[in-house]
Amino acid sequence: MASGTGIREQLEKEARALGFSQFGITSAQVSTEIAYGLREFVSKQHHGSMDWLADRLYHRESPTNLWPDAKSVVMVAMNYGPKTDPRALLEERSSGNISVYARGRDYHDTLKKRLKTLARFMVETFDCNLKVFVDTAPVPEKPLAAAAGLGWQGKHTNIVSREFGSWLFLGAIYTDMELQGDKPHADQCGSCRACLDACPTDAFPEPYKIDARKCISYLTIEHKGPIPHEFRKAMGNRIYGCDDCLAACPWNKFAKTASEAAFHARVELDAPSLKELLDLDDPGFRQVFSGSPIKRIGRDRFVRNALVAAGNSGDIGLLKSVQVLADDPSAVVSEAANWALAELTGSSGV
Repeated sequence: MASGTGIREQLEKEARALGFSQFGITSAQVSTEIAYGLREFVSKQHHGSMDWLADRLYHRESPTNLWPDAKSVVMVAMNYGPKTDPRALLEERSSGNISVYARGRDYHDTLKKRLKTLARFMVETFDCNLKVFVDTAPVPEKPLAAAAGLGWQGKHTNIVSREFGSWLFLGAIYTDMELQGDKPHADQCGSCRACLDACPTDAFPEPYKIDARKCISYLTIEHKGPIPHEFRKAMGNRIYGCDDCLAACPWNKFAKTASEAAFHARVELDAPSLKELLDLDDPGFRQVFSGSPIKRIGRDRFVRNALVAAGNSGDIGLLKSVQVLADDPSAVVSEAANWALAELTGSSGV
């Protein structure tokens, strides 16, 4: 085993210099509980239409399943804490509420660039082999982060940190170096259930378990068809993701505003006008969301979300924009527009 203290100190020093908020190391040999939890999640169909989870489940269960040469995992995190509680915007019904993580530049680009720099340092200094991951490969980032001592998986299934609350982006480096691991972080949720009670759609069947099919983040981002009617009212003005369970966590009292400028909200995404969003055609959508993670869901899905928010807004000033979309070539857009029309004109029959 590489004498962990000296090497670890060098790695952490380099990671901190690159702007990473947290650093930890864990073994590539992980607990069988990770595999069990993932299998249960898929077997209960809680992954919804995210077939990529089921298709590469074996690789996601353990680092060594993805890369047999892996011996250790270096985990890092970057804080993206917002300046204010994002739930305040839920009251501004004529504006769209975008999840905090997507209001700035695409975190994948920022994180991966820094992570590759750290990886290059490792290769040049220790002559090791490694693989770099930021949320786009079958990697169990959250369990690995907990095992590496960055925080613990809260009852909302996301990482909670004593220092940064629930606002952390995660990155992983698998390496064939055998490094001394850090102590896993103890669960500090106690009897608190603030995150569970805050969920607008009751997406948590029990603490530490989530049914993605009921989650607004899943519905607005991953789900491709019409939003199920049973969840539309609960969506409110949430048009891309949902921060309610994260924002409700009491550990956020220790959270800090992100120091990384790329994670600060772009002015046009902080409280965007629903009318302006409804009027976006495909080129306009691509222009507004260039460099944003929102771009990947495409104009049709995004406008679908904005139409549900319009239907919930009670803002008659949106009627004209909604009416235009009732005949949109996209079936998912026209369906949402006709629903919104019925809601705004009081002819829904509900």
